[in-house]
Amino acid sequence: MAEKTYDIAVVGATGAVGVEVCTCLKDRNFPVGKLRLFASERSAGKVMTTPYGDVTVEVFSVESVRECAFAFLAVSGTFATANAPAMAADGGPIVIDNSSAFRMNEAVPLVVPEINIEAVKDSRLIANPNCTTAIGAMALYPLHQAFGLKKVIMSSYQAASGAGAEGMEELQAGCRDMLDGKAVDNKVFAHPLPFNVIPHIDVFLDNGYTKEEMKVTLETRKIFGVPDLAVSCTAVRIPTLRAHSEAITIETEKAVTPDAAREVLRAAPGVRVVDSPEDNVYPMPITATRAHDVEVGRVRQSLIFGDQGLDLFVSGDQLLRGAALNAVLIAEKLLPK
Repeated sequence: MAEKTYDIAVVGATGAVGVEVCTCLKDRNFPVGKLRLFASERSAGKVMTTPYGDVTVEVFSVESVRECAFAFLAVSGTFATANAPAMAADGGPIVIDNSSAFRMNEAVPLVVPEINIEAVKDSRLIANPNCTTAIGAMALYPLHQAFGLKKVIMSSYQAASGAGAEGMEELQAGCRDMLDGKAVDNKVFAHPLPFNVIPHIDVFLDNGYTKEEMKVTLETRKIFGVPDLAVSCTAVRIPTLRAHSEAITIETEKAVTPDAAREVLRAAPGVRVVDSPEDNVYPMPITATRAHDVEVGRVRQSLIFGDQGLDLFVSGDQLLRGAALNAVLIAEKLLPK
């Protein structure tokens, strides 16, 4: 008997995340029937090369998307707010939204499939987490299950891809201009990013944190089901293309050793322990790029929290684990058995 297939809609198909969704579907052997790509009128009629062959981009409409079984949204929060509920309503497709629009909506599950796929229940609208949250959660949740997390202190090193294809293009053009002795233009980032780091992602809030930093705190609590978990983040944009890294310090409820933590992490799905400092082997953006697993290493006893604390370093592909791959894995888990 032929395998059942499902028609797929990718909304925002011409952007960086939309392109990666198509690649992930193929890499994961998702049972795709017809792949339909949607974008704005400006991009309609464009022919995109995908792993499923050339596909003509269609003008978005709710009615067209509702003809599909799954819809992946790689769009702005404003667009998602206006259209996602109508797509998913009354037996519509399962809609997996990569924007921030519904992440903290109590009625919408926020899902990392290896952690809390059961949160979906019968919801047809599902939120994909912030990229920094998702990458960190892959390492933190197994440690939380084994040792209990009391406090999480994170500093992130976030790639230009977090600002989309435009961010990557601005970084590449800026590097060329700087090396050629030309002035560097910055429209996407608050300051020129080449050979620089910018401790500013998203808008600043009244508490002194940025919106990006508070996403990590609030989303981690929701995904883990621990509403009072102490999480603090400093988010920094760095001049790499598409893999985020995070330096994380944790305090645990139970005593923990680096060896015990590594054993737990090695058994965790979606995690690869990369931790041989004596051989110069540790997580890096250059090795995490285009990899499905999150790299975890530099695991060591915390000098602050002693036997009940660790320091570690994490790298993961922002466009994959932090966006497209997470969405496709959610859909995969929701396929009828």
